Amino acid sequence: MKPCIFFDRDGIVNVAPLTRYVERIDDFHLQTAFFDALAIANQRGYEAVIVTNQKGVSTGFTPLAELEKMHAQIQAEAARRRLRLLDILYCDAPNNEHPRRKPNPGMLLEAAERHNLDLTASWMIGDNESDVLTGQRAGCRTIYVGTKSLTLVPDYTVTDMSEVPGLLQTCLAEGVSRSE
Repeated sequence: MKPCIFFDRDGIVNVAPLTRYVERIDDFHLQTAFFDALAIANQRGYEAVIVTNQKGVSTGFTPLAELEKMHAQIQAEAARRRLRLLDILYCDAPNNEHPRRKPNPGMLLEAAERHNLDLTASWMIGDNESDVLTGQRAGCRTIYVGTKSLTLVPDYTVTDMSEVPGLLQTCLAEGVSRSE
């Protein structure tokens, strides 16, 4: 079994949308810090998977063809940088009761089953409390990116995505445990 870094999409991989959804490829802007974090994950032998709620697809705000273009752009940029991104999973279910929709751990469990991933040796990185809860429910360590007050306690908190590569460099190099 392999460890993995699970990345939320909006606000982590790409700039968070100004509206509720990124509806068109023209409004989809990748963050350099994500690729820096992906490079560290690759160097340290971690797989990388993006897990994202995309309710905008089921509600009609984001056409599926546009979502597919966005995900193809992520894969193309990773390939251009010679980085490995194992998978991109999304859930377009409109309600939080769906087992794949974060904060439920279904997408992480699916990725673990599909790719033989060790969730207890893995990390979930996101910018919402639901991302932290998803990671915790799956047994992963968690990194919260943001400044909002949370009711949950992630393993690590940084204020901006630009801080994530340095944190991963330290944590993955040292094999930081949950108790540290």
